[in-house]
Amino acid sequence: MLPRVDLGNFPTPVERVTLRNGQLLLVKRDDLTAAHVGGNKVRALEWLLAGIRAGDRVLTVGPRGSTHALITATFARRLGAHVTVVRWNQPMNSAARCVSGRLEAEASIVDARVVAGTYAIAGVLRLRRRTRWIPAGAATPVAVLGHVNAALELVEQSKRGEFELPTRVVVPLGTGGTAAGLALGFRLSGVPVQVVAVRVVSNILGRRGRVLSFANRAAQLIERVTRERLPRVNADDVIIANGFYGAGYGRPLDALADERALETLGVRLDDTYSRKAFAAASALGNHATLFWLTFDGRLLETGAKRLETGD
Repeated sequence: MLPRVDLGNFPTPVERVTLRNGQLLLVKRDDLTAAHVGGNKVRALEWLLAGIRAGDRVLTVGPRGSTHALITATFARRLGAHVTVVRWNQPMNSAARCVSGRLEAEASIVDARVVAGTYAIAGVLRLRRRTRWIPAGAATPVAVLGHVNAALELVEQSKRGEFELPTRVVVPLGTGGTAAGLALGFRLSGVPVQVVAVRVVSNILGRRGRVLSFANRAAQLIERVTRERLPRVNADDVIIANGFYGAGYGRPLDALADERALETLGVRLDDTYSRKAFAAASALGNHATLFWLTFDGRLLETGAKRLETGD
């Protein structure tokens, strides 16, 4: 068995909202994956932070305002690790500024401005003893296992009669691990659920081939552990939605009238990822569509105290 550390509260609920056109949209509340700060990265970090001991170092990279970096730092500190984040510049919106401020209270920061410089610095820091390296976006085949389990979780919730299983699940597409894990999990479950990955990064990074590669490398990893042959994710399992990227990474879309429906649930979206995915989900919106909420709106709270280090 692969090691795993218990960080989250699962299963997360599925709720319903009614859009302006009267159609129903399911919402998977992965903003509630953990008590103090949630989001989709918690599922990945249960695998990536397994075995961390007090006094170890955790090193990661990302753009300024990276929610991945903040969530990684928060949970690594809870496990007693020292955290270093090397960052590059990106366009900043309100959510990114809130996240950036919180991160600076959670980790040692090295600002490198550009991506190439970030990885050069990280390459040196990775040589330190007892250092756990976590790449940008927590995108590794091991991390993908978190969302394989998430897909299985959703299928089981549907089998219990909580909702009718959707035919499509809409998620933002950044580094690709979330979409890859969900696609593999649905394939393993044998259910006809398609993943709609809404591109929020450049098309160099946000590619179907990258998603399929992560999914199938994760399948190979599971095969090595279980010694059982698994089905593979194919091109028909994942659709890339390109029409919601807007003016660029982190650049907001126009206000969405349907977003008011989420306010009844206490949900808040961010401009970089979740608002763009919700725009796609509401455009598709009907009883067969589920919007997978990957962003925890509590990260938008301004003037909040430092994130807690325990539950």
